[in-house]
Amino acid sequence: MSLLTVGIGEWIVSRDPADEIKTFALGSCVAVMIYDTRLKIGGMIHVALPESSINEDLARAEPGRFADRGLPIMIEEMKALGATRQHVWVKLAGGASIMDAEGLFDIGKRNVLAVKRILWRSTLGPLAEDVGGECSRTVTMSVADGGVTVSSGNRSWKL
Repeated sequence: MSLLTVGIGEWIVSRDPADEIKTFALGSCVAVMIYDTRLKIGGMIHVALPESSINEDLARAEPGRFADRGLPIMIEEMKALGATRQHVWVKLAGGASIMDAEGLFDIGKRNVLAVKRILWRSTLGPLAEDVGGECSRTVTMSVADGGVTVSSGNRSWKL
């Protein structure tokens, strides 16, 4: 088994069944997992911000930090490997309200909405999601079968 770690603003697409794709400490960030059930291709992105217009220079250097730049790129990479809409599912995790008790910035909620907008444009929608709340999450996806596990603190569950 190979563990592939997705950092903030990064994405990984794999078709190696020995791979597990994992991202850590999703607070207001959102992990988008896309899996082609026929070809067994998995992709995960760790999005930090909804819109690249706030910092075009950073968006050019690190497009994966932004939902509107990174997610379309990951979708295109999956398509290039043969993934098709009729055989994929999407799952989301993260988007919590961390250190923003008053909801002043609402980055988590804004990230979730931005991701869903981009998915809808590609006529995709989440099959399952574990978003919002106030807890940080770690997410692991198995490329072999598409299994997704979410953990927070000393708890873990299937998504």
